[in-house]
Amino acid sequence: MAVGPENFPLMPAIAGVRLGTAKAGVKKPGRRDLVVIEVPNGASVAATFTRNAFCAAPVHVARDHLGQTAPRYLLINTGNANAGTGARGRQDAESCCTALADLAGIDSQQVMPFSTGVIGEPLPVEKIAAGLPEALAALAEDQWEAAAEGIMTTDTRIKGATTQVELSGGVVTINGISKGSGMIQPNMATMLGFVACDADIAPDTLQQWLREAVSVSFNAITVDSDTSTNDACTLIATGKGPTITAGEDEQRFRHALTGVLTELAQAIIRDGEGATKFVTLQVEQARTVEEARAVAFTVAHSPLVKTALYASDANWGRILAAVGRAPVDSLDVDRVVIDLGEVRLVEQGGRAESYTEEAGARVMAREEITIRIELGRGDASATVWTSDLSHDYVSINADYRS
Repeated sequence: MAVGPENFPLMPAIAGVRLGTAKAGVKKPGRRDLVVIEVPNGASVAATFTRNAFCAAPVHVARDHLGQTAPRYLLINTGNANAGTGARGRQDAESCCTALADLAGIDSQQVMPFSTGVIGEPLPVEKIAAGLPEALAALAEDQWEAAAEGIMTTDTRIKGATTQVELSGGVVTINGISKGSGMIQPNMATMLGFVACDADIAPDTLQQWLREAVSVSFNAITVDSDTSTNDACTLIATGKGPTITAGEDEQRFRHALTGVLTELAQAIIRDGEGATKFVTLQVEQARTVEEARAVAFTVAHSPLVKTALYASDANWGRILAAVGRAPVDSLDVDRVVIDLGEVRLVEQGGRAESYTEEAGARVMAREEITIRIELGRGDASATVWTSDLSHDYVSINADYRS
């Protein structure tokens, strides 16, 4: 179950970025569950990682390796998170890096590992190592769709986005894939996201631009308020295309990058576990962006709001109550305005005089809904995307390990 049509775009090749997949049987036989992404020599690589204190072993290793040398390969497995596995988990992640490095003729520190799946189980290193020759043999620049399939877990559809932007030095291509469906409230990253472009950007600059783009895309989504142990987002700039110069070129590139990341982030919400609704929460007239985000996430996380959305029940009092308990000091409720789509719900401290149950129910029945909240206390704003909470969400997570 997902919201909106499935539409994986045709990805243009990015010279030097090759992707290969294998069916290693990490958890279940017969499905793509191992992905290798080759990074060309001279490329810049940036990444953001989860802030979960129990971050997975591959997060530790990937972060360490990125800080030590220029990565040449990304190694991703599904079916096993290699999280909550202690010292053995780090050893297993390093062993997988060494296995790939030996086959590719590089240093093991030039491999960044990523894992997703069940927490607390040992990583099947032998299966991953055995699948690496198949993945390397499949390396090609046109395998974005296969790689998007290979990183899925409970996802019901592959997720990808691409764009090309005209700059003074020529055209830059940006491709990206992501995975995620449940355990979604990223904190400095998404569940897993891999993005590449052919621009020439210094590593420190690339890291800054990625962090800022992530803050308004992957860090602005929530399915269930759970931050994963394995969240990571990686951005490759091959350096084989135009150099990004300050001014209009930088603005256009960063706008395009944020657009790709936002499309990938929204695709995760559209495919949220059991989701039947895609919901945009716009909070305006806050004192700070942080305040606006706090209100938006309070509403987005409310089980009562989310179940009302699933039922298409225009129970506007649940939205009002969620706004009222958000961590906002001295909120003047008489100045708060809440709209459901084009229907005014709340103004002057209570139900809007123009509101009718029929109008509210008509909006709630839609697959895509916008809830707009004005706080009447400043000029800051923020947007968050979320989904509803259905019976299927409970069933998917109750049966996850079976």
